[in-house]
Amino acid sequence: MRSFERLMTAAILSISVVVASVGVSYGQDKVVRVGYQKYGKLVLLKGKGTLEEKLKPLGYKVTWTEFPSGPPLLEALNVGAIDFGIAGETPPIFAQTAGAPLVYLAYDPPAPQGEAILIPKDSKLKSVADLKGKKVALNKGSNVHYLLVRALEKAGLKYTDIEPVFLAPSDALAAFSRGAVDAWVIWDPYEAAAEASTGARILADGTDLVSNYQFYFSSKKFLEHNAKAVDVTLDALTEVDAWTRNNIQDVAELLSPSIGLPPSVLAVSLKRESYGIKPISDDVIASQQKIADTFLALGLLPKSIKVSDAQRKPGS
Repeated sequence: MRSFERLMTAAILSISVVVASVGVSYGQDKVVRVGYQKYGKLVLLKGKGTLEEKLKPLGYKVTWTEFPSGPPLLEALNVGAIDFGIAGETPPIFAQTAGAPLVYLAYDPPAPQGEAILIPKDSKLKSVADLKGKKVALNKGSNVHYLLVRALEKAGLKYTDIEPVFLAPSDALAAFSRGAVDAWVIWDPYEAAAEASTGARILADGTDLVSNYQFYFSSKKFLEHNAKAVDVTLDALTEVDAWTRNNIQDVAELLSPSIGLPPSVLAVSLKRESYGIKPISDDVIASQQKIADTFLALGLLPKSIKVSDAQRKPGS
């Protein structure tokens, strides 16, 4: 319980500067404040500038704020620093538990190979069962947290059988590279980068374990007053999604300078992504509920939640 409270307190402090710097209220010029991560379709949408073009006739401007992962992005949405963003399966579970007024809008289809448990190239570990008693690095509250739980479960281990080491991706890479941890649970493009740069091997990926959905969110307040702008943003994302799927190599070369990874690495990552953005569905919400119930049973959540309370309602 206390660890959850410390996590949320740290997240609030980390985004306080974002709140101060954005400083846009609903009573001023109409603005869509987008939170994005360093990699993904929102980055491409930002680079192409098409969202600005599509929203201009409606009288909206666009601002962009980068976040290192899903948990701080959704905490920014919680405190009103952004209006729209993307995160994986697990961050919205923690965010909704903390009272974040988020709304599930749409999702990318499953991409289970886009996250994995990595081990060093010379590791003697041969299966997930061998992780018993080992140090495993991961970003707390991110998608890979659930992957680790499911992989351990399938291998007949409890979550308490391993020693989780909670680190952000950059710190985790350093710890992994110097042998300070035995394994690293991570998502693309960091997964592909570690394979290329360190020779890391995949002990298990999400195949037959997790869906690894990516979700698009808005705040309830923003959706209530700006539904048309939300739909235009989703339409612009759908166009970028189709363009990416049909131009993997071009997109890899376009992203390379800003992300700092070779096009060859990004191409591997992009091929493991999924394409075809879909409106949120009851089945996907049910999948999210299973994750929430799993984390509650492990004592990682302080209370139960009803994920469907955050589902976009017809006509909204």
